[in-house]
Amino acid sequence: MAHAVRALWPGGLALTWRLGGRPALGLPAQSRAGLTGAAGGPGPAATTRKGGPRLLGAAALALGGALGLYHTARWHLRAQNLRADRSAAQLSLSSRLQLTLYQYKTCPFCSKVRAFLDFHALPYQVVEVNPVRRAEIKFSSYRKVPILLAQEGDSLQQLNDSSVIISALKTYLVSGQPLEDIITYYPPMKAVNDQGKEVTEFCNKYWLMLDEKEAQRMYGGKEARTEEMKWRQWADDWLVHLISPNVYRTPTEALASFDYIIKEGNFGTVEGAMAKYMGAAAMYFISKRLKSRHHLQDDVREDLYEAANKWVAAVGKDRPFMGGQRPNLADLAVYGVLRVMEGLEAFDDLMRHTHIQPWYLRVEKAIAEAPQ
Repeated sequence: MAHAVRALWPGGLALTWRLGGRPALGLPAQSRAGLTGAAGGPGPAATTRKGGPRLLGAAALALGGALGLYHTARWHLRAQNLRADRSAAQLSLSSRLQLTLYQYKTCPFCSKVRAFLDFHALPYQVVEVNPVRRAEIKFSSYRKVPILLAQEGDSLQQLNDSSVIISALKTYLVSGQPLEDIITYYPPMKAVNDQGKEVTEFCNKYWLMLDEKEAQRMYGGKEARTEEMKWRQWADDWLVHLISPNVYRTPTEALASFDYIIKEGNFGTVEGAMAKYMGAAAMYFISKRLKSRHHLQDDVREDLYEAANKWVAAVGKDRPFMGGQRPNLADLAVYGVLRVMEGLEAFDDLMRHTHIQPWYLRVEKAIAEAPQ
């Protein structure tokens, strides 16, 4: 609603000046002309004539102001109706989708998707995948999470990769194109990573497939769109890789992290007990390898702090979110990645030693207040 008011309010002011302001601005000139004509000293008749323009001017001013307020209010109400119509249209689109998210709750990529779905008030079911057996996703040749199944009428689509899921769904909500068509814009491609391992990458995954008018309505300009894409990729390519080295930084932190993972995840009793101790020990040593691979500092907290402050600096002091008055996809991505550390020592340190907490709490509130 605030967007609509801000967008239309300048137009309302222009209308007020056009219908109410210009007659008012003309009145002083007329009054000065009348006074000049009476410079020789007005008699009783001249005094009576002088009062006429004043009364007419006051009446014109009142009428013009009333007309201006009327038209401003009219345009304001029209903006509310347009916003309501867009919300209703989006709700209609979202109600056509039946979504099922296959995830690990503590996975930062899965957390990104949940942040997006929750903020956009898209209802979805969650299937917690057992990270050992992964029987829940045996239907899929793609063996990573998140996986999203989207049922739209008779069409069932599988969306893989967190950024593809978010881009495809946002394109769907904005453009109304069939989801079946949208996912063809993000084709999978085999590639070899830095370790020589074959991986699946997805083309265009940070792009929303919108026409010029839709893009203008959503972003307002190319700079905002480019900025959003840049920081979404930064969240995937850099920020995510700071999580494991920080939550498994010491044996104590590794044990606490796996205790959290076991509680939130889908583990059997024996699997959970084994994973807690064996997994914690393994991840403690693996985190050291990750530290070396990503060229992190001796104290990996410093890299986490620097990343958080870099993000806060990019958002700046003049806007609550990178998206302006509402979180954009970059805000939701960074929030989703960091959220998986909540309750752990690394998260508490992050909130204490950086400037990110006010922004983080604003995003949290925006998601909590999303219409259900």
